[in-house]
Amino acid sequence: MSENRQNGQNGENHRTGRTRTAAARRTRRTSRALAAAGVGALAVLATGCGGGTSASSGDGDGEQAGKRSGAPATPVAVASSPQAATWTDGDDKARPIELAPKSLARGSAADLAHVRLDDDMKGMVPYYLTFSVTNTGRGALDRPDPESGFAVVGADGRPGERLMLMANPPATGSGLPESCAKGVPATLAAGRTAEACQVFMLPKGQEPTAVSYTDDDAAPLVWKAGDGKGGTAGGVLAAGASADSVWRNSDDRPVTVKITPKSVRAGDIADLSRFDLDEDEKKLVPYYVTVEYRNTGEYDLYPGLQDDLELRSASGQPSRPLVLIDIGGPGVGECPDATPDEMVKPGATVTQCSVHLLARTDRPATFTLSGDDPKARPLTWTATVTD
Repeated sequence: MSENRQNGQNGENHRTGRTRTAAARRTRRTSRALAAAGVGALAVLATGCGGGTSASSGDGDGEQAGKRSGAPATPVAVASSPQAATWTDGDDKARPIELAPKSLARGSAADLAHVRLDDDMKGMVPYYLTFSVTNTGRGALDRPDPESGFAVVGADGRPGERLMLMANPPATGSGLPESCAKGVPATLAAGRTAEACQVFMLPKGQEPTAVSYTDDDAAPLVWKAGDGKGGTAGGVLAAGASADSVWRNSDDRPVTVKITPKSVRAGDIADLSRFDLDEDEKKLVPYYVTVEYRNTGEYDLYPGLQDDLELRSASGQPSRPLVLIDIGGPGVGECPDATPDEMVKPGATVTQCSVHLLARTDRPATFTLSGDDPKARPLTWTATVTD
Protein backbone atom coordinates (compact mmCIF):
# COMPACT_ATOMS: atom_id res chain seq x y z
CA MET A 1 0.00 0.00 0.00
CA SER A 2 1.28 3.44 -0.85
CA GLU A 3 1.57 6.05 1.87
CA ASN A 4 3.32 9.30 2.42
CA ARG A 5 4.76 11.31 5.27
CA GLN A 6 6.76 14.50 5.69
CA ASN A 7 10.32 13.63 6.60
CA GLY A 8 12.62 15.46 9.00
CA GLN A 9 12.41 17.66 12.05
CA ASN A 10 9.22 19.43 11.05
CA GLY A 11 7.08 16.30 10.83
CA GLU A 12 4.07 16.05 8.57
CA ASN A 13 2.85 19.24 6.94
CA HIS A 14 -0.51 19.16 8.69
CA ARG A 15 1.04 18.08 11.97
CA THR A 16 3.50 20.96 11.77
CA GLY A 17 0.62 23.35 11.14
CA ARG A 18 -1.15 22.20 14.28
CA THR A 19 2.04 22.58 16.31
CA ARG A 20 2.50 26.16 15.09
CA THR A 21 -1.16 26.83 15.85
CA ALA A 22 -0.79 25.72 19.46
CA ALA A 23 2.34 27.82 19.93
CA ALA A 24 0.71 30.86 18.35
CA ARG A 25 -2.32 30.58 20.59
CA ARG A 26 -0.15 30.29 23.71
CA THR A 27 1.77 33.39 22.64
CA ARG A 28 -1.36 35.41 21.98
CA ARG A 29 -2.63 34.55 25.44
CA THR A 30 0.69 35.63 26.94
CA SER A 31 0.55 38.95 25.08
CA ARG A 32 -2.99 39.58 26.26
CA ALA A 33 -2.03 38.71 29.84
CA LEU A 34 0.79 41.25 29.71
CA ALA A 35 -1.57 43.90 28.38
CA ALA A 36 -4.11 43.13 31.07
CA ALA A 37 -1.37 43.49 33.69
CA GLY A 38 -0.70 47.02 32.51
CA VAL A 39 2.58 46.46 30.67
CA GLY A 40 1.12 46.29 27.17
CA ALA A 41 1.99 49.93 26.48
CA LEU A 42 5.63 49.19 27.26
CA ALA A 43 5.73 46.21 24.90
CA VAL A 44 4.25 47.93 21.88
CA LEU A 45 7.60 48.36 20.13
CA ALA A 46 7.55 44.68 19.30
CA THR A 47 4.58 42.81 20.69
CA GLY A 48 5.48 39.20 21.35
CA CYS A 49 4.81 36.31 19.03
CA GLY A 50 5.74 32.68 18.57
CA GLY A 51 9.51 32.31 18.50
CA GLY A 52 10.04 35.92 19.52
CA THR A 53 12.74 37.08 21.91
CA SER A 54 12.30 39.56 24.69
CA ALA A 55 14.77 42.22 25.73
CA SER A 56 14.90 44.46 28.77
CA SER A 57 16.48 47.86 29.30
CA GLY A 58 20.17 47.78 30.01
CA ASP A 59 20.47 49.51 33.40
CA GLY A 60 16.95 50.62 34.11
CA ASP A 61 17.94 54.24 33.43
CA GLY A 62 15.15 55.18 31.05
CA GLU A 63 15.92 58.90 31.20
CA GLN A 64 19.54 58.48 30.13
CA ALA A 65 18.55 55.90 27.52
CA GLY A 66 16.17 58.41 25.98
CA LYS A 67 19.05 60.83 25.39
CA ARG A 68 20.93 58.40 23.19
CA SER A 69 20.27 58.54 19.48
CA GLY A 70 21.21 56.58 16.39
CA ALA A 71 21.39 57.33 12.69
CA PRO A 72 18.07 57.76 10.85
CA ALA A 73 16.54 54.50 9.69
CA THR A 74 17.07 53.67 6.01
CA PRO A 75 13.86 52.96 4.06
CA VAL A 76 13.55 49.59 2.33
CA ALA A 77 11.09 49.25 -0.54
CA VAL A 78 8.14 47.02 0.35
CA ALA A 79 4.90 46.22 -1.49
CA SER A 80 1.94 47.79 0.27
CA SER A 81 -1.15 46.36 -1.42
CA PRO A 82 -3.78 45.38 1.17
CA GLN A 83 -4.59 41.67 1.40
CA ALA A 84 -7.49 39.89 3.06
CA ALA A 85 -6.41 37.81 6.04
CA THR A 86 -7.71 36.28 9.23
CA TRP A 87 -6.80 36.77 12.86
CA THR A 88 -7.65 34.00 15.31
CA ASP A 89 -9.06 35.43 18.52
CA GLY A 90 -8.87 34.04 22.04
CA ASP A 91 -11.86 31.79 21.34
CA ASP A 92 -10.01 30.23 18.38
CA LYS A 93 -12.39 31.94 15.99
CA ALA A 94 -10.94 33.21 12.70
CA ARG A 95 -11.87 36.89 12.34
CA PRO A 96 -11.64 38.65 8.94
CA ILE A 97 -9.12 41.48 8.69
CA GLU A 98 -7.18 43.31 5.99
CA LEU A 99 -3.43 43.82 6.30
CA ALA A 100 -0.90 45.95 4.47
CA PRO A 101 2.75 46.81 5.14
CA LYS A 102 3.10 50.59 5.32
CA SER A 103 6.88 50.86 5.55
CA LEU A 104 10.02 48.87 6.24
CA ALA A 105 13.22 50.49 7.47
CA ARG A 106 16.70 49.31 8.37
CA GLY A 107 18.01 50.66 11.66
CA SER A 108 21.35 50.42 13.41
CA ALA A 109 22.75 48.92 16.59
CA ALA A 110 22.77 52.40 18.14
CA ASP A 111 18.96 52.42 18.05
CA LEU A 112 18.95 49.69 20.70
CA ALA A 113 22.02 50.81 22.64
CA HIS A 114 19.99 50.97 25.86
CA VAL A 115 18.60 47.45 25.41
CA ARG A 116 20.27 44.34 26.83
CA LEU A 117 20.06 41.94 23.89
CA ASP A 118 20.40 38.19 24.09
CA ASP A 119 23.81 36.99 22.98
CA ASP A 120 22.43 35.44 19.79
CA MET A 121 21.01 38.84 18.75
CA LYS A 122 24.13 40.88 19.32
CA GLY A 123 25.56 42.11 16.03
CA MET A 124 22.25 41.70 14.22
CA VAL A 125 20.57 44.55 12.34
CA PRO A 126 17.13 45.83 13.41
CA TYR A 127 14.39 46.25 10.81
CA TYR A 128 11.21 48.14 11.61
CA LEU A 129 8.02 46.96 9.95
CA THR A 130 5.06 49.32 10.16
CA PHE A 131 1.76 47.79 9.06
CA SER A 132 -1.94 48.60 9.05
CA VAL A 133 -4.76 46.33 10.16
CA THR A 134 -8.40 46.90 9.23
CA ASN A 135 -11.27 45.11 10.92
CA THR A 136 -13.38 43.95 7.98
CA GLY A 137 -15.75 41.90 10.13
CA ARG A 138 -19.01 42.87 11.78
CA GLY A 139 -17.99 42.88 15.43
CA ALA A 140 -15.19 44.57 17.33
CA LEU A 141 -11.86 42.81 17.78
CA ASP A 142 -10.78 42.43 21.39
CA ARG A 143 -7.03 42.94 21.90
CA PRO A 144 -6.04 42.04 18.32
CA ASP A 145 -2.36 41.17 17.87
CA PRO A 146 -1.85 40.41 14.16
CA GLU A 147 1.80 41.46 14.53
CA SER A 148 2.41 37.97 15.92
CA GLY A 149 1.85 36.58 12.43
CA PHE A 150 4.22 38.88 10.55
CA ALA A 151 7.75 38.02 9.48
CA VAL A 152 10.54 39.81 7.65
CA VAL A 153 12.37 37.19 5.57
CA GLY A 154 16.05 37.47 4.67
CA ALA A 155 17.86 36.45 1.50
CA ASP A 156 18.58 33.02 3.00
CA GLY A 157 14.85 32.30 3.31
CA ARG A 158 14.83 32.50 7.09
CA PRO A 159 12.58 34.91 9.00
CA GLY A 160 14.23 37.46 11.24
CA GLU A 161 14.05 37.15 15.01
CA ARG A 162 11.22 39.16 16.54
CA LEU A 163 12.32 41.55 19.26
CA MET A 164 10.01 42.20 22.21
CA LEU A 165 10.89 45.19 24.40
CA MET A 166 9.40 44.75 27.83
CA ALA A 167 10.63 47.88 29.60
CA ASN A 168 11.61 51.36 28.42
CA PRO A 169 10.45 52.68 25.03
CA PRO A 170 13.02 53.27 22.28
CA ALA A 171 15.58 56.02 22.61
CA THR A 172 14.46 59.51 21.64
CA GLY A 173 15.69 60.43 18.17
CA SER A 174 16.71 56.84 17.48
CA GLY A 175 15.24 56.91 14.00
CA LEU A 176 12.55 54.35 14.77
CA PRO A 177 9.19 54.95 13.04
CA GLU A 178 6.64 56.86 15.09
CA SER A 179 4.37 53.82 14.92
CA CYS A 180 6.90 51.92 17.08
CA ALA A 181 5.74 54.04 20.02
CA LYS A 182 2.22 52.64 19.86
CA GLY A 183 0.42 49.40 19.19
CA VAL A 184 -2.90 48.18 17.87
CA PRO A 185 -5.61 49.49 20.24
CA ALA A 186 -7.11 47.18 22.82
CA THR A 187 -10.36 47.18 20.85
CA LEU A 188 -10.67 47.66 17.10
CA ALA A 189 -14.19 48.44 16.00
CA ALA A 190 -15.69 47.08 12.78
CA GLY A 191 -14.47 49.05 9.79
CA ARG A 192 -11.69 50.79 11.71
CA THR A 193 -7.98 50.78 10.78
CA ALA A 194 -4.97 51.01 13.06
CA GLU A 195 -1.21 51.04 12.55
CA ALA A 196 1.50 49.36 14.60
CA CYS A 197 5.14 48.39 14.39
CA GLN A 198 7.13 45.18 14.82
CA VAL A 199 10.91 44.97 15.16
CA PHE A 200 12.86 42.15 13.52
CA MET A 201 16.54 41.34 13.89
CA LEU A 202 18.37 39.98 10.83
CA PRO A 203 22.01 38.86 10.61
CA LYS A 204 24.36 41.30 8.91
CA GLY A 205 24.30 40.79 5.15
CA GLN A 206 20.81 39.32 5.10
CA GLU A 207 18.87 41.84 3.05
CA PRO A 208 15.06 41.45 3.35
CA THR A 209 13.35 39.85 0.37
CA ALA A 210 9.78 39.58 1.66
CA VAL A 211 7.32 40.46 4.37
CA SER A 212 4.89 37.65 5.17
CA TYR A 213 1.90 36.99 7.37
CA THR A 214 0.51 33.67 8.60
CA ASP A 215 -2.26 32.89 11.02
CA ASP A 216 -2.65 29.32 12.22
CA ASP A 217 -3.51 27.07 9.24
CA ALA A 218 -4.32 29.90 6.81
CA ALA A 219 -2.28 30.16 3.65
CA PRO A 220 0.56 32.69 4.07
CA LEU A 221 0.44 36.14 2.53
CA VAL A 222 3.61 37.52 0.92
CA TRP A 223 4.68 41.06 0.01
CA LYS A 224 7.92 41.70 -1.85
CA ALA A 225 10.64 43.61 -0.01
CA GLY A 226 13.71 45.14 -1.63
CA ASP A 227 14.18 43.60 -5.06
CA GLY A 228 12.46 40.43 -3.85
CA LYS A 229 15.41 38.32 -4.94
CA GLY A 230 18.24 38.80 -2.51
CA GLY A 231 20.75 37.50 -5.04
CA THR A 232 23.83 36.05 -3.38
CA ALA A 233 23.54 38.27 -0.29
CA GLY A 234 24.43 36.73 3.04
CA GLY A 235 26.39 33.86 1.54
CA VAL A 236 23.51 32.52 -0.56
CA LEU A 237 24.79 30.67 -3.62
CA ALA A 238 23.44 31.36 -7.09
CA ALA A 239 21.10 28.79 -8.63
CA GLY A 240 23.18 26.08 -10.31
CA ALA A 241 26.45 27.00 -8.58
CA SER A 242 28.57 24.02 -7.49
CA ALA A 243 29.79 23.75 -3.92
CA ASP A 244 31.63 21.15 -1.84
CA SER A 245 30.53 19.36 1.31
CA VAL A 246 31.38 16.23 3.28
CA TRP A 247 29.33 13.15 4.16
CA ARG A 248 30.25 10.11 6.25
CA ASN A 249 29.95 6.66 4.69
CA SER A 250 28.77 3.48 6.37
CA ASP A 251 32.23 3.01 7.87
CA ASP A 252 32.13 6.55 9.27
CA ARG A 253 34.81 7.72 6.88
CA PRO A 254 34.62 11.24 5.40
CA VAL A 255 33.69 11.46 1.71
CA THR A 256 33.92 14.78 -0.12
CA VAL A 257 31.05 15.57 -2.48
CA LYS A 258 30.59 18.27 -5.11
CA ILE A 259 26.97 19.45 -5.12
CA THR A 260 25.41 20.98 -8.25
CA PRO A 261 21.73 22.04 -8.22
CA LYS A 262 20.03 21.22 -11.53
CA SER A 263 16.47 22.55 -11.26
CA VAL A 264 13.51 23.58 -9.10
CA ARG A 265 10.21 22.88 -10.87
CA ALA A 266 6.57 23.39 -9.98
CA GLY A 267 4.26 20.42 -10.27
CA ASP A 268 0.59 19.71 -9.80
CA ILE A 269 -0.97 17.94 -6.86
CA ALA A 270 -2.48 15.51 -9.39
CA ASP A 271 1.08 14.22 -9.89
CA LEU A 272 0.73 12.60 -6.46
CA SER A 273 -2.78 11.19 -6.95
CA ARG A 274 -1.55 7.63 -6.44
CA PHE A 275 -0.54 8.45 -2.90
CA ASP A 276 -2.61 8.82 0.25
CA LEU A 277 -2.56 12.58 0.79
CA ASP A 278 -4.60 14.18 3.53
CA GLU A 279 -7.06 16.99 2.82
CA ASP A 280 -4.60 19.71 3.83
CA GLU A 281 -1.86 18.33 1.58
CA LYS A 282 -4.23 18.21 -1.37
CA LYS A 283 -4.48 22.01 -1.19
CA LEU A 284 -0.73 22.48 -1.63
CA VAL A 285 1.58 22.68 -4.64
CA PRO A 286 4.45 20.19 -5.10
CA TYR A 287 7.88 21.48 -6.08
CA TYR A 288 10.59 19.17 -7.39
CA VAL A 289 14.19 19.94 -6.42
CA THR A 290 16.78 18.06 -8.49
CA VAL A 291 20.44 18.02 -7.45
CA GLU A 292 23.52 16.23 -8.82
CA TYR A 293 26.15 14.87 -6.43
CA ARG A 294 29.65 13.87 -7.51
CA ASN A 295 31.73 11.66 -5.22
CA THR A 296 35.12 13.41 -5.14
CA GLY A 297 36.34 11.32 -2.21
CA GLU A 298 38.11 7.98 -1.85
CA TYR A 299 35.28 5.77 -0.60
CA ASP A 300 31.88 4.51 -1.76
CA LEU A 301 28.91 6.56 -0.59
CA TYR A 302 25.26 5.64 -0.09
CA PRO A 303 23.03 7.80 -2.38
CA GLY A 304 20.73 9.19 0.34
CA LEU A 305 22.04 12.71 0.09
CA GLN A 306 18.73 14.41 -0.68
CA ASP A 307 17.12 13.36 2.60
CA ASP A 308 18.33 16.42 4.50
CA LEU A 309 17.51 19.03 1.85
CA GLU A 310 15.25 21.78 3.16
CA LEU A 311 13.30 24.06 0.83
CA ARG A 312 12.35 27.47 2.22
CA SER A 313 9.49 29.53 0.86
CA ALA A 314 9.24 33.27 0.28
CA SER A 315 7.22 33.50 3.50
CA GLY A 316 10.04 31.85 5.44
CA GLN A 317 8.31 28.48 5.89
CA PRO A 318 10.51 25.34 5.78
CA SER A 319 9.53 22.26 3.80
CA ARG A 320 11.35 18.96 4.21
CA PRO A 321 11.30 16.24 1.53
CA LEU A 322 8.03 14.36 1.26
CA VAL A 323 8.68 10.64 1.68
CA LEU A 324 6.49 8.67 -0.73
CA ILE A 325 6.57 4.95 -0.02
CA ASP A 326 5.89 3.12 -3.26
CA ILE A 327 7.35 -0.37 -3.07
CA GLY A 328 7.57 -1.78 -6.57
CA GLY A 329 5.59 1.13 -8.03
CA PRO A 330 6.56 3.66 -10.69
CA GLY A 331 7.14 6.46 -8.16
CA VAL A 332 6.57 10.05 -9.27
CA GLY A 333 7.33 10.45 -12.96
CA GLU A 334 8.00 14.17 -12.61
CA CYS A 335 10.53 13.51 -9.82
CA PRO A 336 12.30 10.22 -10.61
CA ASP A 337 14.21 8.11 -8.13
CA ALA A 338 17.97 8.49 -7.77
CA THR A 339 20.10 7.18 -10.60
CA PRO A 340 22.04 5.06 -10.01
CA ASP A 341 20.18 3.43 -7.11
CA GLU A 342 23.36 1.82 -5.80
CA MET A 343 26.50 2.92 -3.97
CA VAL A 344 28.15 5.93 -5.56
CA LYS A 345 31.75 5.04 -6.43
CA PRO A 346 34.62 7.55 -6.23
CA GLY A 347 34.43 9.77 -9.32
CA ALA A 348 30.80 8.79 -10.04
CA THR A 349 27.71 11.01 -9.87
CA VAL A 350 24.17 10.48 -8.65
CA THR A 351 21.16 12.67 -9.49
CA GLN A 352 18.37 12.90 -6.94
CA CYS A 353 14.99 14.61 -6.82
CA SER A 354 12.90 15.47 -3.77
CA VAL A 355 9.25 16.55 -3.46
CA HIS A 356 8.31 19.54 -1.31
CA LEU A 357 4.84 20.95 -0.63
CA LEU A 358 4.09 24.67 -0.36
CA ALA A 359 0.92 26.73 -0.10
CA ARG A 360 -0.51 28.09 -3.36
CA THR A 361 0.03 31.65 -2.12
CA ASP A 362 3.72 30.95 -1.53
CA ARG A 363 6.73 30.15 -3.70
CA PRO A 364 10.24 28.68 -3.30
CA ALA A 365 12.95 31.12 -2.24
CA THR A 366 16.00 29.09 -1.21
CA PHE A 367 17.04 25.58 -0.30
CA THR A 368 19.66 24.43 2.17
CA LEU A 369 21.73 21.27 2.32
CA SER A 370 24.52 20.18 4.60
CA GLY A 371 26.67 17.10 4.68
CA ASP A 372 26.43 14.92 7.77
CA ASP A 373 30.08 15.35 8.69
CA PRO A 374 30.42 17.40 11.93
CA LYS A 375 32.63 19.90 10.09
CA ALA A 376 30.26 20.37 7.15
CA ARG A 377 28.64 23.80 7.04
CA PRO A 378 25.13 24.39 5.70
CA LEU A 379 25.01 25.53 2.07
CA THR A 380 22.13 27.66 0.79
CA TRP A 381 21.14 28.24 -2.85
CA THR A 382 18.64 30.53 -4.50
CA ALA A 383 15.66 28.43 -5.61
CA THR A 384 14.89 29.69 -9.09
CA VAL A 385 11.80 27.94 -10.46
CA THR A 386 12.16 26.75 -14.06
CA ASP A 387 9.66 25.25 -16.51
